[in-house]
Amino acid sequence: MTQLGLDYPTKWGRGYTARFVRGVLQRYFISPVTRRMSTLEVRGLENIAGSGPFIFVANHTSNLDTPLVLTALPTAERKRTVVAAAMDNFFMDARKAFSTVLLFNAIPIERHKVNRQSALQALELVQDHWNLLIYPEGGRTPDGDLKAFKGGAAYLADRSKATVIPTYIHESGLLRGPKYAKAPQFVEAPSKRRHHVIVTFGPALHAEEGENLRRFGARIEESVKELGREVSGDATYGVKRISEG
Repeated sequence: MTQLGLDYPTKWGRGYTARFVRGVLQRYFISPVTRRMSTLEVRGLENIAGSGPFIFVANHTSNLDTPLVLTALPTAERKRTVVAAAMDNFFMDARKAFSTVLLFNAIPIERHKVNRQSALQALELVQDHWNLLIYPEGGRTPDGDLKAFKGGAAYLADRSKATVIPTYIHESGLLRGPKYAKAPQFVEAPSKRRHHVIVTFGPALHAEEGENLRRFGARIEESVKELGREVSGDATYGVKRISEG
């Protein structure tokens, strides 16, 4: 019997057969449908430069965020990208876990507490030159604003010497919000079958010599905030939780 949760096997998802099937599905189904639904606009691809590996650190509004980011990535980088997916949401049911791994090359992550097993798996994959897409808020935003980042992205980048690419996804919550989002303004809004979404990749970041993980993590978070403010035009993006708390 297949184990679930953090013990769900995902190595097969990086094998030749799964990668071939995923590539076909991405090219002929996932990407075309995603672009048609979102009229996707991609900015900042010039920031994804060099040999990687890259850790894409993104805000999280909707369950559509992953196909949006993967569709926005250049093909070569998408093929080498692993997605950190919430263990409790996607790996507690065998069918859901299978489809999540097949479609998105996902690995289970414990998002509510530090877990050595999930952190080690992610680190080993990045060190093996796989890119990683991670949502350091730990879940979809409950209010539309950016939640405080957890420290996993900074830790992985520091240990692996990978390049961090801050990533901002704009207005994905308005795309079929009642089904895929969590924040009330999206859940209670009309379910739009088509909405313009912008995925922006910011300038690359690296841990500086002597920089501790907390400071590096704060720098990553601030970079995503800055992208959000620039793209949305909302100067308060990422600071509302402070003024409202």
